[in-house]
Amino acid sequence: MKEAFIFPGPKVEIRNVDFPTLPTQNHIIIKVVVSGSNPKDWAIAERVPGVNQGDDIAGIVHSVGTDVTNFRPGDRVASFHEMLTPHGSFAEYAVGLEATTFHIPPTVSFEEAATIPLAGMTAALGMYQRLGLPLPWFPAQERLPLVVYGAASAVGAFAVKLATLSNIHPIICVAGRGIAYVESLIDRSKGDTIVDYRKGNDEVVNGLKHALGGVGKLSYAFDAVSDKGSYQNLMKVMDMSNGKITLVLARKKYEGIPPDFNKSYTQVGKVHSEQYPGIKGEKKLSGLLGDQDFGAIMYKFFERGLMKGWFKGHPHEVVPGGLGGVQLGLQNLKAGKASAFKYVFRIDETDGLSRANL
Repeated sequence: MKEAFIFPGPKVEIRNVDFPTLPTQNHIIIKVVVSGSNPKDWAIAERVPGVNQGDDIAGIVHSVGTDVTNFRPGDRVASFHEMLTPHGSFAEYAVGLEATTFHIPPTVSFEEAATIPLAGMTAALGMYQRLGLPLPWFPAQERLPLVVYGAASAVGAFAVKLATLSNIHPIICVAGRGIAYVESLIDRSKGDTIVDYRKGNDEVVNGLKHALGGVGKLSYAFDAVSDKGSYQNLMKVMDMSNGKITLVLARKKYEGIPPDFNKSYTQVGKVHSEQYPGIKGEKKLSGLLGDQDFGAIMYKFFERGLMKGWFKGHPHEVVPGGLGGVQLGLQNLKAGKASAFKYVFRIDETDGLSRANL
């Protein structure tokens, strides 16, 4: 079968490789119909080259391990592939773990489903396991301001969607080119608003202060950017005694955030394994389910929401050429050309693909 491997640049090599085998009896082999993509696909390749970095699988179950009980061959599924392990989503066939796989209802396209696994779970971990915000089935009952910085990004947009389901308002969104999309996610009647970061850092801080209404400092911030002045701006409005911020880039030095401030990191790979180490200075909540149990539960929540229509994926753009389009898609991601949408790849558009295997 064909599989794409990512190198610094980003550059992509498409190779003929052996058909995957099941790593454990809790795994599933999936015929990939559509692969999603994420900024980390090019970023991690800069330091870990030669890996199939695709982690957003949408396709049809080919085979399952003997311990798998919720899926069977022929099921339409999406799955969050275990990062940096073999057989990611940039391939004809990929491997997913049962706990991080969910059914795709017939009303939802493979393209939409491919936008959800990594970004949706990153948002959920940050909102609930890191910030400790009210869960959708036990929603907020009073005013609870939340800033989502980078609200037009996939992670940020999913955070806004989850906040709405948790009745968290006002949601103060920081966005730029994707403001029109963010506007479609918020409820102005509940105090939700948008601050345009393109006006400069001083105006962002002023906008955040104005949105908070002069009723005190900010207690909760989800920084889906974690760069370009985002956390520095947030720290100017945070409650330094009781505030919490969660960040998406764990390998970064956050100058400007005091060492003892309550900061955490989403580290979405923790829904698969505790091999992702804790970060020095991170403040962890106690008394919660572990990230792996939480992840398994939330993917069922996503599945239910897709079926009922109260949860949706992210806008997307199909890059032509299947695996042959992965390099262009990742180059565009690195260049910052994606705003308020995700690049996805239809694998059957790959040149030279054996249709007999699809």
